[in-house]
Order: sequence, then C-alpha cells, then structure tokens
Amino acid sequence: MASKTGGRITSTAIDVSALAALLLAAVGGSRLWALPPAVLAVGLLAWTWREGAASTSKAAVPRVLLLASAYLLGAVHGGVDLALAVGVALAGLAVLSETPMGFISRAAYPVTANLPGIGARPYRRPNTSRAVLVNGAAVLVVLVCAFIGNLGLIAAAVSAAALGLSLFTLWQGLGRVRARRTSERNLTKALTAYEPAFVVHWTAPAGTAYQVAMWLPYLERLGRKFFVLVRGEANFNEVAALTKAPVVLRTALEDMDSVVTPSMRAAFYVNTATKNNHLLRYTNLTHIQLNHGDSDKVPSHNPVFRMYDKNFVAGQAAIDRFAANGVKMPIEMFSVVGRPQVENVAVAAKPIASIANPRVLYAPTWAGFYADSNYSSLHVGYDIVKALVERGCSIVFRPHPYSNRNPALGRECERIQALLAEDRKANGRPHVFGKQAEVKMSVMDCFNASDAMVSDVSSVVADYLYSEKPFAMVAVSTPADTFTDEFPLGRASYVIDAHGGRVKGLDAILDDLLGADPLASTRQDIKKYYLGDIPPERYAQHFLDEASRYL
Repeated sequence: MASKTGGRITSTAIDVSALAALLLAAVGGSRLWALPPAVLAVGLLAWTWREGAASTSKAAVPRVLLLASAYLLGAVHGGVDLALAVGVALAGLAVLSETPMGFISRAAYPVTANLPGIGARPYRRPNTSRAVLVNGAAVLVVLVCAFIGNLGLIAAAVSAAALGLSLFTLWQGLGRVRARRTSERNLTKALTAYEPAFVVHWTAPAGTAYQVAMWLPYLERLGRKFFVLVRGEANFNEVAALTKAPVVLRTALEDMDSVVTPSMRAAFYVNTATKNNHLLRYTNLTHIQLNHGDSDKVPSHNPVFRMYDKNFVAGQAAIDRFAANGVKMPIEMFSVVGRPQVENVAVAAKPIASIANPRVLYAPTWAGFYADSNYSSLHVGYDIVKALVERGCSIVFRPHPYSNRNPALGRECERIQALLAEDRKANGRPHVFGKQAEVKMSVMDCFNASDAMVSDVSSVVADYLYSEKPFAMVAVSTPADTFTDEFPLGRASYVIDAHGGRVKGLDAILDDLLGADPLASTRQDIKKYYLGDIPPERYAQHFLDEASRYL
C-alpha cells in the first residue's frame, strides 16, 4: 500500500513539474525559467524507469507537456525553428503510439513452445520497454536542443529514429498477434497429433519454478509423451527454460477444453493452486498430486488434497499427518513413492564428532503467506550463524527463495551474508552464500556439501533426513518443550528454542549437534517413516513404477 501511495505521489509530481515547465516556457522571459521544473520532471521520470522498468502508456501526458514546452521555447525565444517543430511532432507521435503498442503487446502473449506442428520456439511479446525508453530519450534530446537553440536538426533526427523504433515495435506486435491466433486455432489439432500420455499442470507466483523443476527430470524419465500446462506468462517463460517437452499457456477456465486430448490418461500437480480446479473437473483423467515437498507444516495436511484421485507421498508420516489433524482420507487415495529427488544425496560416512571444523548448512524457510504457516527462523538466524562460526564451522547459507519478498527477512539475509563475508576475509573459512549457494548449487548440492544442518519446519528437513546427518530445527511457532507434539519430525532433530523471538539454550544444542550426536540411531528409524522403506538402489525407480501405473 505504501509503495502504491508513493507511486501516485511521484506521478503527480512529474505531471505538476511538466505543466510548470510548459507555463514558464509560454510566459516569455528567460529560457532558464523553465529549466528547473523540466529537469525535475525528467529526473523523476528517469527514477521511476530505473533498471529498465518503463512501461507503455506510462507518463505519456507529462512527456507531451515537455515536448510542448520545447516547442514554445523555440517559438518564444527565437522564432519557429522548423526542424525543432518536426522533432517535437515526431517525438510526440512516438509517445502517443505507446498506447496502441501496449494494447497490441498484451494481445501477443505466447501460446506454445516445443510443440510439433506449431513451432519449436514460442512467440514472445515485442520489447515495448525498449521503445518507451528510447522515446523518453528523444524527449530529453528535444528539450536540450530547445534550451540551447539552433539544434533542431539533431532533435528531428533523434525523434525520427524513436518513431521508427515505435512503428517497428507495433509492426512486430501485430505479426505476433497473428501468430498467436494461428497457434490457438491449431492447438487442439497439434496436441491431439502429439498424443500426450499425461499433462503437468502448474501455476504459481513468478520465481517459484523450483516447484516444477524438482519433478520434471523424473517425469521425463517415464519415457512417455507429456506437456506442461501453465496458467501465466511468467510461468511459461520459466518452464520453457527448464524442459524440451511442449509447454502450453492457457489462462482461462474456458481454455481447458482445447488442451484435453483423447490420449491423455493422467494429470500431475506440484502444488495446490486454486486454478488446479480448472483441470480437475475432467473426470476422464486420473489426477495425481505430487506436491513440492513433504513437511509437518500446516499446508502439508490441507483438506484440499482430498480433491485429487491420488496423493503421492514420501512416506507413512504424510498419511498419518492427515489423520492426526482431522483430515479424513481413504488409504487408497495415497501412494508412498518416497522422494526421488534425494536419490543422489550422500549418506553420512562418519560421525560428526570426528570431523574437524564441520560445514553446516543453514537453510531457513520464509514467513509463509499466512500467520499460521510462519516458521522462519531468520529473525534469529544471525545469532545462530554467529555461534556456529565461533565454533569454527564453515557455513552454507541457503534461505528460501521467497525470503527477500519480505523486507524484514531480506535484511536479515543481508546481515548473515555480511557476517560470513567478514569472517571469510578475516579467517579464510570457506563459507558459501549468495548466488553460489542459492543459484549455482542445487538444494541437494548443499546437502552433500554439508556435515550438519540447521533449518526450520520445512520440507528441506525431511529431504535432509535421507543423508542421516545430524540436523537441528528452530522452534519458532511453538515452544521447544511441545515442539514434537505439533511437528513429529522434531523427534529426530535437535530443537533450538526461538519461541518468543529469542534463542535460548543454543550452546547445549550445538554441543549435541556437532559432538556426541545422541539422535543418530533415531534418525535412521524415522528416515523410513518419512521417506519410505524403499531399497536405495531402486529409490527413484519406485516412483517411476508407481507413476507408470496410471499411464
């Protein structure tokens, strides 16, 4: 809300400054009278467009006012300069073209990628931001030429180039709208000819591709034709970069009929998004929920899971979790398939106490969408990491991808990274954080690079259990002494009490985590309960066999 209010204030300031520049240019006097408001308007525009965030139709009115100011400066202070007038007119046309450009661009959304019969490449939207930025630059050049005088030819040339780019972008957009319509007309025919055995349905906020990315390699290993159905353009671009399988973008409920073909037997889902309902209504498909993690969090026993024909779960713990929380589901709705993603997680080779200067993974979750699912320890993460560093540990710091969406948690991430950077410089410890830990390394890479872990109530913990390495969980939403009542996985964990916003008893917990490790045998028993009693040599194959039954 504050951001929107600030945006409105800035927009008003731009409009007022541009109008003031026009009025001062019209009254005569010195050219310099109009300079301060014109500079202010241009400066505010540049600030709102920082990092290339220009959008079509944004601030068109103040730019037209600034162009009118440029014309008046020439007319009032030196007679009408024909070249400058042409420059003003061309730049004005370029700015005014942004409205139809934006309309056409919105209609030029992609439909498919990698689908035989339509084309391997998706049709992407034309780059309207580039045109808007060039138009803004043309307005600035025209203003400068008007203030200096006798530079009308330069203004005309630059404005002509800006208008040319705008017209090219419009032409490009029209071509892509035609291509989009052709793709939509041919979509059902192309999908039917492709004969997919199943579909993966995914919709989520931008930047959440990890949800589907963790499953695509295993679905590809099924050896059957499939496509990924996404419901937003950001999702389309993310998935198209992840797989060579066809990707189809359909946004509305009424679009679903065009993508359900006779060959399809099943639909897989990796989250419980509301738009899943749009496909769930097709009763000729077997609807299988994979989910993107298994944990003791509230979302992991949401009653919405009852909508699916089958719920593929990692182990018996997931089934018991629903029953323990009053969500009644017939046992035949579940299939225990393990977590195939952990098949390459290395199992601990020796006791933690025998490792000098162990490396500890700190993998906190984020605040969640709702208060009842806020399990993040980041508000005390600095204290935990500092205590580990003081014990000679090196740290792999990998926060949840959504952490920076919360300003407070983002600041805590920066504090921890600054601490690790300073210690690495002072003591040479090989801490791993930032892009190296969050982008270049996968979660499983981080598991294998660590000797122990500190995390929260998160699916990361259940996956880490496969390694049989020691780990600690931070009790945030409930006190440590009742933590395992609500979160049974805590029985295999050293529980750090951070209920109430402060860490208590950390030294004793770290002594056990990094030393005697009295929970080593407990972890081995609970591993089967949470991740399935599946032979290691067939761990991922077990999932593939079960999924194949429905194809």
